[in-house]
Order: sequence, then C-alpha cells, then structure tokens
Amino acid sequence: MRLFTFARVACLLVTGAVLAQTSTPAPAASPALATGSAEDRRADAYYHYSLGHLYSEMAGAFGNRGEYFDKAADNYRQALKDDPGATFIAEELSDLYLQSGRVRDAVVQAESIIKQNPNDVNNRRILARIYSRLIGEPQQAAGEPRRIDETMLKKSIEQYQKITELDPKDVDSWIWLGRLQKIAQNTPEAKNAFQSALKADPDNTDAMTGLATVYADVGDTNAATDLLKKVAEKDPSTRSLTTLAGFYEQMKEYKLAAEALRKAIEVTPDNNTDLQRSLAEDLMFSGQFDAALKVFQELASEEPTEVKWQLRISQVYRQMRNFAKAGEASAKARQMAPDDIEVGYNDVSLLEAQGKLPEAIKALNDLLASTEKTTYSDAEKENRARLLETLGNLYRTNEQYSDAVTAYKRLEDLDARLAPRAEAQIVETWRTAKDYQKADQVSAAAAKKYPDDALVQNIRASLLADMGHYDDAIAATKKLLGGKDDLSTWKSLAQIYEKAKNFTEMSNALDQADKLAASKDDKVEVEFLRGAMFERLKKFDDAEASFRKVLSLDPDNASAMNYLGYMFADQNVKLDEAEKLVGKALELEPNNGAYMDSLGWVYFRQKKLPQAEEQLRRALQKLSRDATVHEHLGDVYSEEGRTRDAIQQWQSSVKEFQSGAPTDLDQEELAKVQKKLEGARVRLARENHPRP
Repeated sequence: MRLFTFARVACLLVTGAVLAQTSTPAPAASPALATGSAEDRRADAYYHYSLGHLYSEMAGAFGNRGEYFDKAADNYRQALKDDPGATFIAEELSDLYLQSGRVRDAVVQAESIIKQNPNDVNNRRILARIYSRLIGEPQQAAGEPRRIDETMLKKSIEQYQKITELDPKDVDSWIWLGRLQKIAQNTPEAKNAFQSALKADPDNTDAMTGLATVYADVGDTNAATDLLKKVAEKDPSTRSLTTLAGFYEQMKEYKLAAEALRKAIEVTPDNNTDLQRSLAEDLMFSGQFDAALKVFQELASEEPTEVKWQLRISQVYRQMRNFAKAGEASAKARQMAPDDIEVGYNDVSLLEAQGKLPEAIKALNDLLASTEKTTYSDAEKENRARLLETLGNLYRTNEQYSDAVTAYKRLEDLDARLAPRAEAQIVETWRTAKDYQKADQVSAAAAKKYPDDALVQNIRASLLADMGHYDDAIAATKKLLGGKDDLSTWKSLAQIYEKAKNFTEMSNALDQADKLAASKDDKVEVEFLRGAMFERLKKFDDAEASFRKVLSLDPDNASAMNYLGYMFADQNVKLDEAEKLVGKALELEPNNGAYMDSLGWVYFRQKKLPQAEEQLRRALQKLSRDATVHEHLGDVYSEEGRTRDAIQQWQSSVKEFQSGAPTDLDQEELAKVQKKLEGARVRLARENHPRP
C-alpha cells in the first residue's frame, strides 16, 4: 500500500473535490489542441496521461474507489490513442489494473480489442505486462520445483513475440522477451532477444546485462564479463558494479572483483555493510590479507557484538598462518556465541590448518554430538551434512578409512538426497585405501541404483579404468556426453585414456575440452592435464611449456609448481628453480604430503641429505601407503650408508607398488626398485660376512 503524508492526502482531497465538479467522462482537449498535428497530439497525450496519473494516485489513496479508477483508466487509454509510442503509459495502465485487483477486467477488455484489431500493439503491451507480473517467482531452493505459472509464462512470451514482430524497435519489449525466455530456459531465444534489443539500441545497459547472464548460463564467462565491463563504464552504479564483481567471483578473479567492489562502495551513498563484507572476502581470496584484515577490523569496531566479524578475522589470520592471532579471534567469537555452529567449525578448520588432524577430528565429533537432534530443518540438514562430509574427509586424510566410510554413511542417513554423493565419497575412500574389491562392490551397486547421477557414473568409470577395464570405462563415460557437463566428461575421458596409455585419444579429448573451457579455471585444468600427458610421453620441453602456461594463467597454482619442480628434480636439471617452485607450493599448502615428497626429492638431488630425510619422513606420515615416498626415503638412507633402513623402505615400496591399482603399476619403476633392493641385500650380506 502506498504511504502518503498528511499534506499529500489533503492535496488529493482538494484536487478530488475540484475534479468531482467536472463531468464524469474524461475532460476533452482544448480547442487549441485539436488541430491534429503530431505535436498537438503528443501534448494532448501528456494532458490525459497527467490526469490518468493523478486519478491513479487518488484511487490508491482512497481504496480504489470506482470513479477514480475509471477516470484513471479512461485517461490512460486516451493518452495511448494520442501517442501510441509512449510505452510507459501502457505499463502504468497495467500496474493500475494489477494494484486495483481488476486484472480480469483488463484481460477481457484487451483481448476483445485485440480480437477486433490484432495489430493493436498497446493492448498487447498491457496484456504482456499483466501476464508477466502473474508468472511468479522463478528462483527456488535446491530440490524444489520452480514456483512459476507456466501458463502465464507462455502467454506473456507469446504477447512479447507479437509485440516485437509489430514493433521491432521496441527495446523494452525485446528485453522483457529475453528475460522471459531465460526463465523458460530457452537459451538461444533469450540470446536472440537481447541481441535484437542491442541492435535497436547498442548502448542499452539492461540488454547488455541480460545478454551477459545468458553467456554465463552457457559457461562463456569471458564474454559475459566483457559486456558487464561496458555496462559498468557506461553506468557506474552500485548495481552494475556489484553484478560485474559477482561475475569476477564466478571466474575466481577475486582481485578484479575487489576492484569492482571498491568502485561500487565509492558510488554508494550510505555505508553498505554487505558491500564492505564482500570486498573484504574478495581481498582475502585474492591473497590481499592485510587489506582484508583492515576492512574486517573496521566492521568489527562498528559492530563489536557481531560474531561473524571475529570469525572472518580468524579466517584471515589462518590464511596468513598466524595461528596465534587466529586463535585469539576465534576465542572472542566463542565467547560471544559459545553454541554457534560456525564458531565450532572455525575451530576445527584452525586445527586442520595446523596439521593437527586427531585434534580436529575430536573437535568435529564433539560439535556433531552437541548439535545432534532427532529431526532437522532443511538449513540444519545442510549444516550437518557439511560437518559430516568434512569429518569423512579428515578421517580419510588421516588414513582412518573405516571411520571415513562410517561418516559418509551418516551423511546418507541424514538426507536421502545426498546418498549419491555419499556413495561416491565411499568409493573414493576405498580407492585411496587401495581396497579395490570394496570400491568395486560399492561403485557397481551405486551405478545401478543411480543411473542418472553424473558423479556416481564418473567415479565408477574412473574405478574401472584403475582396474584395467578401459573399454568399459570409456563406454560408460561417453554415455554422459551430450549434456551440460560435457566439459567435465571430456576431462574424465582424457584421464581414462591417460591410464590406458592411449595418448592420441587423450590429446583428442583434451582438444574437445579446450573448446568448451570458458573460464580461467577450466583452461588451467585442461592445460595442466596436457602438461601431465607430455610428461608421461617424456616430451619434457612441451610439458614445461604447458605448466608454465598454467602458472601464467594462475600464478598461485600449487599443483603446477609442484609438478614442474618434481619433473626438474627427476631429470636432475634446474634444481635451484625446482626448490623454489616446490617450496612455494608447500607454503601455499603446508600439509600436502605429495609436496613434501617432491621437496625431499629436490633436496636429495642437491645432495642435501639431512633436509631430504626430514621432508621425506614428514611425507611418509601423511602418505604411509605411497610407494614413491618409500622409494625416495630408501634412496636417501642408501646414500647415507644406512643399508638396513634403505632395504626396509624399498621393501615397503615394492609392496605398495604391487598392492596398487593395475594402471598405477609402472613395471619399469618397480623393476628399478627391485634392482636397488637386490643390490642392497648383496651389499648387506658382504658387510655381515666379509671374505677372509
């Protein structure tokens, strides 16, 4: 309901009294306006529009009294006759019918006029506007049906299609048609509508924004962002800049997102806490920790009792690896809200970041126990599912595989909709544990139970490839092609071909994936896989070029740093650069056992045996079932003259090689370790029983 001041109501009462003295029909135009010229008709239209607008306000103020409503509608319609191109008048007339609840009258009247004159574009505009307002809400929560009236959606699309056919220069109708086609998930039609709007008005920012959202829907985030940059340049408003920032966030270009949000804050008159929070988070994600900390601390000083600011401060300090300060902020948050689930989860994350996995597991189990209930709301289920999945991941990282499986089963029991994801995690757990029999049993049952779930089918295909059933794996994966997840499917196919050592088909699959890779993250992943392929083919120069390309796109890509550094160490070249690369990767992910192994191997090549032993022993604590780590540590012990210790590590290496997936078994590498083991045994025998 509209709100009026006393003075405004008084003004309307006086005006109403004066107008009440006139005859019931809408006042006629003055003789001077009846000449029929275009200019006079526009003036006449404005006269009737002004009266219609006034009567509309009076109808709203006085409970939609019939005489005010009728006069408003009559004047709006007369204004449209005088100036058919004034589309905003049709919009106001539509709103009048909607606000007064006389939608049926409007529809019947408009349809009657259109039946007599199908080319009456303004009555079509009135119908289209009313239909579109009756569609409902296209947004919905996960797993819920769309809350829209499909009949109204179809009718509104039909009207706007006819309007744009009759008036191809009606930019607003093209934009509305694009929005409605997008709601109807008709992407090509939506794209065409927004492009038609831009053809009629190349600088229309609403059309640019709409087209950008269509590009985003099909994964072309670069094209979407280019359009939104133009919008922000033409109209540097809070809305355009925050929309641009949102697209940068989707692309994980957090530094650019932060720049856009800074500009949004500059043009926003009031102090907007949400914008400040988003800015601080983007600063944190882009590694600008000091700047992020400053914003969060300012927000905390403005709202000293708000727990979320202390949580964010703790998270920034955790990223900075300043665990003491992170703990202080977490303690403040706990003091403010001791029962807050986010506070408890932050404590778990802090312990995990410090590599204290047993403590993190205990804290998370305590948190789950303290929040356990017989029934949960949807929001509570979502939070609990996150905790259970994190618990499973922690157990798996800590090599407590049975406990991890139990945690994932609890996730399945919590919400049946999460069962496919839980089953996929269980399969991955048994794969990590090298228990391929259990992994096969679980994945086969899950694939049969959830035939349409891409995650379940992908992990089933990957397991089949691990077990050497390449044709079955390829056939299962190819069944997933032809949908919206084709990029992911081509990447999965490439990895299966890699396991099958079919590098020609792997290259073809990567070429297909590259065509679909729109975002920076997708391009990085495809190029990383290409680098791995070249390394397997011993095309080391090509592999180096691919990994350097990854790092040019994503300078903080720890995986690429590690792979490139390890490759250098394996070739015994560029060891100083290898040390820097792997060292930086380990700074970014300090608890990554694979990176510890790589750094240990670099140190071994540099003849830094004490440092090599330290890193490899740390790696073994994280990866006790890894054949390569055992081999590397055996090499260090052998070089140090500790033959017995070397034999023990090489024996473990052989055992782990033989217990792994068939596709992971590198016969050449296994033979190399066995040769070192046999040589060490002979050497040890000679040491124990020297010839006289």
